Amino acid sequence: MATQTTKTDKVLELVRKAGVLRPRDLDPYNIPRTYLSRLCAAGKLHRIGRGLYVLPGSGATEHHSLAEACKRVPKGVVCLLSALSFHELTTQAPFEVWLAIGEKAWRPRLEYPPLRIVHFSKVALNAGVEEHQLEGVTVQVYSPAKTVADCFKYRNKIGLDVAIEALRECRRARHCTMDDLWHYADICRVRNVMRPYLESLAV
Repeated sequence: MATQTTKTDKVLELVRKAGVLRPRDLDPYNIPRTYLSRLCAAGKLHRIGRGLYVLPGSGATEHHSLAEACKRVPKGVVCLLSALSFHELTTQAPFEVWLAIGEKAWRPRLEYPPLRIVHFSKVALNAGVEEHQLEGVTVQVYSPAKTVADCFKYRNKIGLDVAIEALRECRRARHCTMDDLWHYADICRVRNVMRPYLESLAV
């Protein structure tokens, strides 16, 4: 019983320090991940998203990692898989925060949250940026249409199937117009790549 109590206390200590706890954060301490579900059932932890746990009443949301990343990298813009997830345009659940920074910008190194950095040209970096308030932090995220165009540009990084899924979902949910998509396709220089998919949606 003492061992179980000690591990429970350690889990709660970890989440108090980190703000948000992930299952793999328990591995260095040889604490079984089942403790998370037990603590949730006991009301001592709250699950805010897939693999994200906080203390009850902490105010953290499923977008906590985005807020934390943008607080630490204020010039970064949430992009690609993270932006798709934010706009609910994908079934992907990235464990890294994808951030766009300038071509010559210093690459940040953070222990938490894990980052996936992509360097954008000045024009692409500044186009289609939206601002959202998450947990009191101003978070820059690319708009749905800009994100879709970025996905086609970086299809070798995320997969063409993900880009096509995002395009179809973006149009189905009416997050943008066809003109928006063509506009950002030009900015990202992927007009010819996107053309057959855009024309099929216009039929």
